[in-house]
Amino acid sequence: MFTHLVMTIIGDDRPGLVDQLAEIIVDHEGNWLESQLAHLANKFTGIVTVQVPTENADALQSAAKSINGLRVHVEEAADSTASATPPGKPLVLDIIGQDRLGIVRKIAHCLAECGVNVEKLHSACESAPMSGEQLFRANIQARLPDGADEAAIHREIEKIASDLMVDISFSESEAE
Repeated sequence: MFTHLVMTIIGDDRPGLVDQLAEIIVDHEGNWLESQLAHLANKFTGIVTVQVPTENADALQSAAKSINGLRVHVEEAADSTASATPPGKPLVLDIIGQDRLGIVRKIAHCLAECGVNVEKLHSACESAPMSGEQLFRANIQARLPDGADEAAIHREIEKIASDLMVDISFSESEAE
């Protein structure tokens, strides 16, 4: 019997953290299934899903939490290998505009009000090529609820884009 664990991790970035975590997982007969790892604000951050024999789950958690300088939070999860495509139609939003407070909040609120589920969000701020102004870029992978009026949702999001003075493009692609 297996247990599926979702581990969230954060710590000061340094070489070898992924190696240490992977070694602990293997030492406890675990299988690294999925992950999203990133260097953010000089921190190493991530989420890792692991399948481990149930009898080794507690020891794996303890060992992962003992990695020097890494904070680890672990939750038991459903069998992630059996995950099917969730219901609803995929929607991808690419956003770009001058950085300002509240962009993510207003777009996220609009999506929530429309019943749209945000599945992935990647954002970054960067200097504009010519002016050097701070540009905000985001990619949101979301899922429309079954039976949703897609045109109406697009109109609501476009209103927010106009208020925020950002450009938003839509697609159905689920590319990583």
